Amino acid sequence: MNKVLIIDDEPLARSIVKEYLQQYPELDLVAECGDGFEGLKAIQQLQPSLIFLDIQMPKINGFEMLELVDNAPAVIFTTAFDEFAIKAFEAHAIDYLLKPFNQERFDKAIAKWKEQHSRQVVAKTDDLLETASLSPSQNQRVVVKNGSKIKIIPVHDIYYLEAADDYVKIHTSEGYFLKNKTMSHFEQALDQQQFVRAHRSYIVNIQHITRIDPYEKDNHVAVLRSGHKVPVSRGGYGKLKLVLGL
Repeated sequence: MNKVLIIDDEPLARSIVKEYLQQYPELDLVAECGDGFEGLKAIQQLQPSLIFLDIQMPKINGFEMLELVDNAPAVIFTTAFDEFAIKAFEAHAIDYLLKPFNQERFDKAIAKWKEQHSRQVVAKTDDLLETASLSPSQNQRVVVKNGSKIKIIPVHDIYYLEAADDYVKIHTSEGYFLKNKTMSHFEQALDQQQFVRAHRSYIVNIQHITRIDPYEKDNHVAVLRSGHKVPVSRGGYGKLKLVLGL
């Protein structure tokens, strides 16, 4: 028996998936969740084999929820059309169901999951999220785990980002938060007219820069309104001058 979870903020959408699942007695629907917070908690507690996941939900969306899941289960997305989402799904997801969908289309998605499940094919969730992160709708905030809590950081609240081994430190007025991503990921995902890779280990939000001072040979330091100082390499200085119009 495989455990199944539905995560969707629309009761009607959940009821349709629930109805279609009745054709599959080998799939045990263990819970329905109305938002990403509930979904994350249910995944951690119930360890489902398969989830039906909506993308556009209140609080945190489906992609943001998946970023916070350790060892994500197989996912079939149920969503309205989104160009970047479809690109991500087609490249890396088991399948996606565009709303509204019928039993026949649902059955095809289940058949595809069963085939991959029997061959023990692992969906590339990390690759999917990396592709989806390039969507403009995905780069307005960063969602992180802060102990047992979830923190949503609007990008305009970010002072700068700093490399920290396998993590990135996201510095804000509340201190810093760790995200298990690479600097290259953030360099691609964030608006390059607002966030500049000033140094191999630093990305700075130019909205918070008050001045750029010389510092040792060809290097500089960016001084932020908060008082923080961010190292600027020679190459990073060139990027900053270009973006700032200096």
